[in-house]
Amino acid sequence: MSDVLEVRPGEVPAKELAEFERALERRRRVGQTPRLIGPDGTATELPEGIHELLVSIVEHLKAGNGVTVIPMHAELTTVEAAELLNVSRPFLIKQLEAGVLPYHMVGTHRRLRLADVLAYRDRMDAEAEYALAAMSAEAEDLGLYDK
Repeated sequence: MSDVLEVRPGEVPAKELAEFERALERRRRVGQTPRLIGPDGTATELPEGIHELLVSIVEHLKAGNGVTVIPMHAELTTVEAAELLNVSRPFLIKQLEAGVLPYHMVGTHRRLRLADVLAYRDRMDAEAEYALAAMSAEAEDLGLYDK
């Protein structure tokens, strides 16, 4: 994936992360619109979504996690998609062959759109939450579980 940007744990010194976090929080607390100041001194307002993304990136880096930014139009290999979904590659291949998740071929290799993989993940998460809620309700009805 050529459009992928990565920051690995430890690449940004802790002191710089702390300064950046303080700047982001200070602006949030004061209630002012966050701004980015260019080299020529021109200020540009940061949209809320970008501000929240920056806050999240800093939080993950401080926690020792690497961060990867991938554009929604990106295509993933089956290995990358399986890692993102936290499933095995053979399981993913079975899902692809069953038509559960769209893909296309590039030569002899399968490629998946990131947007499709994320939509699939969201569907699976929603189904799991629904199943858990149904099991909890059934357990309560049978008197096996108290709130």
